[in-house]
Amino acid sequence: MRKIIPITFGILSLVCFSACSKSFLEQTNPNSVSVDRGFQSETDITNGVYGVYQALRSSNCIGEGASLWTDDRSDDVNSTDNQSNNGEPFQFTSFSLVPSNTYLQRHWTALYTPISRANLILSVIGKISFTVEATRTQYIAELKFIRALMYFNLVREFGAVPLVTDRLTSTEQVSALTFRATREKVYAQIIADLKEVITSNLPAVQSAASKGKVSLQAANGLLGQVYLTMGATLDAADATANFNNAKTYLMACYNQKTFTSLSDIPYADVFDVNKKNTNPEIIFQISYKQGDPAYSSRIAASNQAKGETINSLVVSTGAGGTLTNDLQKEFETGDLRTTFSIKYAAAASVQSYFITKYRDISATAGNLGYGGNDYIIMRYADIILNLAEVNMYLNDNATAIQYLNMVRTRAGMPLYAAMLTNPAYVARYPTLKMAILHERRVELAFEHHRWHDLTRFFTAADLVTYIRSKSQVDYNNSPLTNCTTKDYFFPVPLNEVKLDPEKMIQNPGY
Repeated sequence: MRKIIPITFGILSLVCFSACSKSFLEQTNPNSVSVDRGFQSETDITNGVYGVYQALRSSNCIGEGASLWTDDRSDDVNSTDNQSNNGEPFQFTSFSLVPSNTYLQRHWTALYTPISRANLILSVIGKISFTVEATRTQYIAELKFIRALMYFNLVREFGAVPLVTDRLTSTEQVSALTFRATREKVYAQIIADLKEVITSNLPAVQSAASKGKVSLQAANGLLGQVYLTMGATLDAADATANFNNAKTYLMACYNQKTFTSLSDIPYADVFDVNKKNTNPEIIFQISYKQGDPAYSSRIAASNQAKGETINSLVVSTGAGGTLTNDLQKEFETGDLRTTFSIKYAAAASVQSYFITKYRDISATAGNLGYGGNDYIIMRYADIILNLAEVNMYLNDNATAIQYLNMVRTRAGMPLYAAMLTNPAYVARYPTLKMAILHERRVELAFEHHRWHDLTRFFTAADLVTYIRSKSQVDYNNSPLTNCTTKDYFFPVPLNEVKLDPEKMIQNPGY
């Protein structure tokens, strides 16, 4: 059965949302078996659920290598290479993205793959006998969380997108669902899924042995982030209600923490490969296996710069994980996150800062770089800064500042009130909103939050103003003047538009 399930998944994922032609969709795969025959036992379902989690690891989805549509797209990372791979990666950093970009297509497909896998299992799980009924209900909750998480990424990055919550079994069904549902409808489905999850029998906190699986902490946190994004980006008439809902669920997540103060958890411990299963700040992570060629992490090795040994035993010959000068200047003097997150590489061929936030110099990882770093999707510093943000939107600046200070205190930095007496700080961050955005940038650097933060904090027009106000010399050869209001959303991949140009209408400006 284990050989059958991935084949079935691959076919249905293609049927759902790939760039294949209709003639391909109409063909029959001689190696396939029916889904009902592929899932006949609890073990089959368990393997299928693992397959949904496994799909998250892809660098085209939300795994550790998924920086192209997040950090690279933002002002944190800047590719200077406009030649490799037909210049397609450079399109993300230079605001010159086109619908035919093959990386964009891979990202779209990779986000829908966990959705199609989850829908498939949800369609059959009720027919399977379970030794313990609680296992079935937990699996359902995990699948709906992952489906919600994928749609949250899709709606923030593309806007209106096809919304599918059923198993697709025919080309006619695919055709009927090949249209872009409004953002409001997508968010409504995300909320419906997550409200089911938070009332499920999932544990509030996953045990060390089960880290990487969904918990009630994660569900409450994600639901709070969804409402926060809705309040900041959708109809202003509903903003206050959305912000109040965001506060409710973010506080529910916050109250499920198992530590007293954020300062009790050293910043470096959050990324320590030896503490990844026991660190109470981590809420949801993608698991990687140290020493395993297939399932290990490459993030420490890939970020290593020539002549450096801080990240990995791998001997690097390149510049490692690069960042913009703009981000490097964002780190305040004395901030302990600075020396942990970035380092200057003195090699003659580098002479620039590189990313040091992810490290594994263990013998098990070795000189091949088979690291054990898990990739963190959600942690409590993120939630705390979300609480600062939502209280600020609700005009409770005093409470917002309390949450902001929790993060600054852990970083060894002066409190916000003290910074208001610093002219340089005030000039750069003249409002509490900009101070919170700054704190998120340095606290969560290289954790794939920055682009989503920018599109939540700013309208499309304000985002253009923000990007263009920066110094071009801090961005090498990526022209900031390319940024226009169209860049708030990615274009819908060209192959998806071709499926039905009338119902899969392209985003404005593309």
